[in-house]
Amino acid sequence: MEHTFADQITLWLDVGASYIWTYMVPILFGIGALLTVRIGFLQFRSFGTALRVTFSKRSRTGEGREGDVTPFAALSTALAATVGNGNIAGVATALCWGGPGAIFWMWVCGLLGMATKYSEAVLGVEYRRKHADGTVAGGPMYYIRYGMNDTTFAKILAGVFAACGAFSALLGTGNMVQSNSMASALQSEFSVPPLLTGSVITIFVALVVLGGIKRIGAVAERLVPAMLLLYFVFGALVLLHNIQLIPHAFGLIFGHAFSPAAATGGFLGASLRQAIQYGARRGVLSNEAGLGSAPIAHAAAQTPGPVYQGLIGITEVFIDTIVVCTFTALILLSSGMWQSDLQGAAMTAGAFSATAPYLGGGVVAAASVLFGYSTLIAWCYYGEQCVKYFFGVRITMLYRTVFICLTFLGALVSIDLVFLIGDIFNAVMAFPNLIGLMLLSGLVARITRDALRDKTL
Repeated sequence: MEHTFADQITLWLDVGASYIWTYMVPILFGIGALLTVRIGFLQFRSFGTALRVTFSKRSRTGEGREGDVTPFAALSTALAATVGNGNIAGVATALCWGGPGAIFWMWVCGLLGMATKYSEAVLGVEYRRKHADGTVAGGPMYYIRYGMNDTTFAKILAGVFAACGAFSALLGTGNMVQSNSMASALQSEFSVPPLLTGSVITIFVALVVLGGIKRIGAVAERLVPAMLLLYFVFGALVLLHNIQLIPHAFGLIFGHAFSPAAATGGFLGASLRQAIQYGARRGVLSNEAGLGSAPIAHAAAQTPGPVYQGLIGITEVFIDTIVVCTFTALILLSSGMWQSDLQGAAMTAGAFSATAPYLGGGVVAAASVLFGYSTLIAWCYYGEQCVKYFFGVRITMLYRTVFICLTFLGALVSIDLVFLIGDIFNAVMAFPNLIGLMLLSGLVARITRDALRDKTL
């Protein structure tokens, strides 16, 4: 009876998420396009500069400027949040529900999202404040409120974002989705009980998040490059094994970007609407552009200026969506595993195992654990900043405790249920941020023009 009730809840959430995202997708794409035009297509014409800035020595040192962490540590924290199980399980679910065409729309979401993330990082730095304990406070709740002159409407909009951001961090994308995917991968490959996985994850998350942003940034700065290297090295072996099918994989993506994908194998088929919607939904779940989470991390950077950190934000989306998500998609499409009955991280593990039967699945399980762990510690900080907006620093330990407890719970519930909760909270959280970005787009354009003219990055 409980199983039937859970299925019914999942169905209701699926209908609700689909309804919400029917409207959110054009809003998301529209705001991304608006910002792209307002900043003069900066994500394309200054992409080389963005890469140089991101990996420069100045980015790694911070040069003693005001802030809590170096620009690169801020990027690593933001990447820790974005390069998570959305890149492993999220891409798989996009293919499962939206077909190969969903990947094309994920790319569109990423390319437009580079302008969105740039604008978020610029505003995050421009309007950051300080908490009573001297740490930096930044993010949409501050740039919405103070960028819009502290009006009543701005206060309400900022408050809505902060409330939704706190709930999303606790119940959605940044917490329960990650621990659930980690538990699923370990259970699928090594038959590890979710209860045990949840317990171990909870302990390791607590060890880092209780130390705050400086410890989170330090861990992320080392963990993110290592986990990406692990995933790419072994993923490259899968692609080399299926190298002749890679052109076919790209053909599937472009071929179904504007046409329905018919049912084949274990795949039930998908309409064009599903391809667009799930591509955008999983794109946002992965790169978080427009969600409003990443500018919280970028605001803490010891950066020379807003545009400098904005360029680093462009690189963040490129790495996450255009590189890592595409890598996973090609693995799933070239292996044919997207047509299987598997879902989420188990589908990606199946693609690796098909090439390396005794190693591949273990690699995905390890990557899922590392990706999920990095996302958990970063999102704890995001949610913490949202609750601090309302209650100040006195709420810190209580919030961290609740977050840690819900991390454990996430490992035990249904994967579909968790992803749908994440989808809904993502949409509700993104909406006030997107309104703020639209109304402040002219300000972003002016800050950008001034910095480029005066060469004060």
